[in-house]
Amino acid sequence: MATSPIRRAILSVSDKGGIIDLAQALVAANVEILSTGGTAKHLSDAGIAVTSIATWSGAPEILGGRVKTLTPRVFGAILHDRDNAAHLAQVERHAIPAIDLVVVNLYPFEQTIAREGVTVAEAIEQIDVGGPSMLRAAAKNHRHVLPLCDPSLYADFLRAFERGEISAAFRLRCAVAVFEKTASYHAPISAFPRAHTP
Repeated sequence: MATSPIRRAILSVSDKGGIIDLAQALVAANVEILSTGGTAKHLSDAGIAVTSIATWSGAPEILGGRVKTLTPRVFGAILHDRDNAAHLAQVERHAIPAIDLVVVNLYPFEQTIAREGVTVAEAIEQIDVGGPSMLRAAAKNHRHVLPLCDPSLYADFLRAFERGEISAAFRLRCAVAVFEKTASYHAPISAFPRAHTP
């Protein structure tokens, strides 16, 4: 029942606050960083080595960015239980290495709908699909995969990471933060189109 070390992380954030410092600390500890689109460019521009999710997963980003991470390789890497022999056999058979840290924050839906005159179509494009899915997957498997859904968690994470002591309590705290964040994220998504239904 031991928790897992962090060897590989996925970073995919709309709020870039604090992400450079976080990534630099991970790289200094020889953590492989996987990333998507704008986050990958932001990190690369800061001199941080990243591997694109598309390259790592073998599945190209498609549909104008609507599909980036929704692949069996990514979700198998996050969701497999490291204490389950059958899971371990399956990921080995499919050559799926583990992802141990998921740093994701969500498309700014509420900021979008706060703009004057925003249309339903514009709002719908800011509904995050892959982000909440990755976060919930990591939160479900939080004993092995640490989810960070908000920059406010980074400082506490880095202190624990640099000590080499990421406690079960902190992992559970981060999982709870994910479930709270995703629950609150979806409420305005349902309310906005309903308010604009003829």
